[in-house]
Amino acid sequence: MKQQWSKEQANEWYQRQGWLCGFNYLPSTAVNWTDIWQQETFDPATIDRELGWAAQAGYNSLRINLPFIVWEHDRDGLLARIEHFLRLADGHGFSTMLALMDDCGFSGDEPYLGPQKPPVPGKHNSQAAASPGRDKVCDREVWPQIERYIRDVIHHFRDDKRVLLWDLYNEPGNRGIFATGTVETQYDEKLEAYAHELIRLAFEWARDEDPSQPLTVCAWRLPAEEEGETFFRHPLDHTALALSDVVSYHAYTNTARMTAIIQQLQTSGRPLFCTEWLARHVGSTPEEQLPLMYIAKVASYQWGLVRGKTQTWLPWPSIMQGSTDYCRLWFHDVFDENGIPFSRQEMALVRRLRQIAPPVQGE
Repeated sequence: MKQQWSKEQANEWYQRQGWLCGFNYLPSTAVNWTDIWQQETFDPATIDRELGWAAQAGYNSLRINLPFIVWEHDRDGLLARIEHFLRLADGHGFSTMLALMDDCGFSGDEPYLGPQKPPVPGKHNSQAAASPGRDKVCDREVWPQIERYIRDVIHHFRDDKRVLLWDLYNEPGNRGIFATGTVETQYDEKLEAYAHELIRLAFEWARDEDPSQPLTVCAWRLPAEEEGETFFRHPLDHTALALSDVVSYHAYTNTARMTAIIQQLQTSGRPLFCTEWLARHVGSTPEEQLPLMYIAKVASYQWGLVRGKTQTWLPWPSIMQGSTDYCRLWFHDVFDENGIPFSRQEMALVRRLRQIAPPVQGE
């Protein structure tokens, strides 16, 4: 089996990329990842149009999740649609990070094919579907098929220069279910133990396919704020950080904490990717945090691009309960459905940072 990239190898690769400024992408017409990737609802016209807005704003990379259920039932079709998507993204100047698994099933439903339920008014990401699905993660009899999925997709694109990075597992062990717009419940706690085992196996399977791109799994659990805190203390986060070629993390938090997180993770000596951030209601704003990530040489991938069926412009239930301005202030996303920015100042900042020369490593 191929070994983890050395720190030197990872940093030499990262130096060649320049500063990556991107976003997590779902087209405005898709309510979840199944919706974008199944044949009936794949929407290249919308994808092309929205990526055009992002390119004009100055972004140069994106992150997108893949659905196990679509691969399982339409393997050849999914691979063809990934190819189509990569062609569109590359045509607009974007490198693409592909995420293979994801435990964020906030709808509470297991993934299913066909027409997806419409968004629930007033609820953030109301039809979010996991991949392969929490029940499958907790069923070892399904794991050989999950292994085939991971190996197949990576093998197919392992030398594709349009694929920047493999994110093997988004937020492993995330048990959240958004019961209503203001109430969150939890999936069975056993998910964490199974997800932890699956992280290790996913790295083994992926490395065995010998991709030219690096591998990562995000650290994502932030504790309640406390003085002198250390971050990502959960065992799943420890394993993700230890096995990744490049370090990725999620940080929907204020700028002081974001700074402390970056300082802590820089001790790894590996390139840093913030693969989810931007939550305006809690102080995670472009005005403060994009310049910070630029100066710290952190690749930036905000949550969301266009306001749409995911309704991620609305806050999480926990934020919605205490929010007095959620209608005025968007939580995630930067464009409306017509390509008009939520804030022209934010988009001007993206362009400005992308136009100036990237910092030289070691300065």
